[in-house]
Amino acid sequence: MANIRNCFRKAMREYLALCLPFIISCSLFISVTPRVHADDYDFEFDSFTDDSYSDDAFLDGAIEDSGDLEFNTTGPLFLNENTSFADVIRMDIAGVWLGMPFQEVHTLFFRKGSLYAPRKHNSIVYTMSKDWKYNLDYECRQQNIVAPTLLANCVNSFAKKRGLLYASELHLARESTGETIVVYFTSNASDNVVWRVIYQNDADVIEGDAEKFADQRDKKILAFWQGVLDKYGAPNSGDDKWISSDNAFDPMMTAFYGRLELADEGLRARDAALNFQSARENFRAKPYSF
Repeated sequence: MANIRNCFRKAMREYLALCLPFIISCSLFISVTPRVHADDYDFEFDSFTDDSYSDDAFLDGAIEDSGDLEFNTTGPLFLNENTSFADVIRMDIAGVWLGMPFQEVHTLFFRKGSLYAPRKHNSIVYTMSKDWKYNLDYECRQQNIVAPTLLANCVNSFAKKRGLLYASELHLARESTGETIVVYFTSNASDNVVWRVIYQNDADVIEGDAEKFADQRDKKILAFWQGVLDKYGAPNSGDDKWISSDNAFDPMMTAFYGRLELADEGLRARDAALNFQSARENFRAKPYSF
């Protein structure tokens, strides 16, 4: 028994090493939901959308697993000489900025004119926190729902009804130029807002082996970088970063050849901590008695 306890404590220490700083810094609001019976698991994707988002493009979505939690942070950040921290939270990519609610992003690209349009299939990706998915999987199996399709339906139905299924990605494209944008959102625990935006073009693509293609690539990159400088000004950290502090978890934008990434890793980490803590405290275990 002592070995089991030690293994459990070690696992929890490793898991909380990432999340605990953000859990401590946040006041967590834990909502306890009423029990939903297994015969309520008749999930239909279209019913997940409310009346205010009923256009066909919005319904073109897919449910995917959230995947493992990883953070794209770099090493120590520093300010270039004669520069100051940037107001990255006000910087945008195609009108999308960090902290922007999903509903506003949806309106921008689905209901207003824009150079970008939702990609043709599954433009919106829905998901739920892995911690909550494991909770719901346990609940469904405790009610003898074990067939893979029925189990997935049960989990998705519970997640939808409890507000745990959320729009996690929006995929946009500009067909005339081949540019793409992917917008990433936090869960409903953090108000389903933008935490990351990735823009991509073909500036770094070489179309062939001839000298002319290398020349064209260099000119495309030059044109792209000039556009970046015109819109955002010169980087304030190295040659490719706009930072808001020396903390890599604070809002930051990074430029690559033909790519821009606007991200708030701290917002994502706080969202993950909220889901981890609330899922742990609201796990519906059997009514053990001893």
